[in-house]
Amino acid sequence: MRDPEEATDGPTDPRVHPEQSPGFGEDPEGLEDIEVSRDITIGEATPRELQATDLTPIVGDSAAEKIEDLVAGDHVERRRAALGLGEEGHDPTVVEALVEHGLTDADDDVRQFAVESLGNLGGERAAEAAIETLGDADPWVRAEAVVALDRIDRVTYESHIEAALEDDHHAVRRNAFVSLFKLRGEGLRDVLLEHTHDDSERVREWAAHLLAGVDDEGADERLEAIANDESEPKVVRSTAARALDQDPGKFRRQFTGGTENDGAALPGEDRLNRKPDL
Repeated sequence: MRDPEEATDGPTDPRVHPEQSPGFGEDPEGLEDIEVSRDITIGEATPRELQATDLTPIVGDSAAEKIEDLVAGDHVERRRAALGLGEEGHDPTVVEALVEHGLTDADDDVRQFAVESLGNLGGERAAEAAIETLGDADPWVRAEAVVALDRIDRVTYESHIEAALEDDHHAVRRNAFVSLFKLRGEGLRDVLLEHTHDDSERVREWAAHLLAGVDDEGADERLEAIANDESEPKVVRSTAARALDQDPGKFRRQFTGGTENDGAALPGEDRLNRKPDL
């Protein structure tokens, strides 16, 4: 069980801590009694597609072989190759392959894995490509582009990350202010307070979580208001209540962020930035 006093990478993820998921302990009589209020969709992925993040099949493959899969493989092979190339080290040939083929792929997941790998590889070319990817049609690809810029150099690319606060998708906005919090700390107070009024409950949840690191009377008053607001989902209220119990200085020192791949089960899986595979 996670220490409730420990500042972590974000609010409880219901898939990891089901005892804190809305509806835990209830016994619905049928599917019609189950309310899904979060941004969850039921997918139709095949077992092979669900295993695309497992790099075991390409362990030992050369960078050239992975690039060949990225260019000519089926969609699962391309996804795996795009992800696997991020472990090759900074090689200009690998970076160019990810930019020219990965980021132009018709498959959303290939593009997302490609920009994730570019974030791992780093460098100016990778950052330029991630900036371009902030305009991708798929929101989860854009969200991953914010992750990449945060990882490459959040200071240099602060203005691009900040611009992502205006994105129309919650995951992009959330990733942006998580990155900016790691950079500005308490200086992000006003942005976080603004996002506690966001249309997305997931964004409001994260904004409340990060306000734990702001030692400010106004921030505390807003957290108290959220914690006692019966119109808010329980997960947002409970996050605000926990934030009030945190020591702001300790929270900031321990906070490692939510935009990076933090201890996921398989390479490429990220609890913050992946669509649930249901």
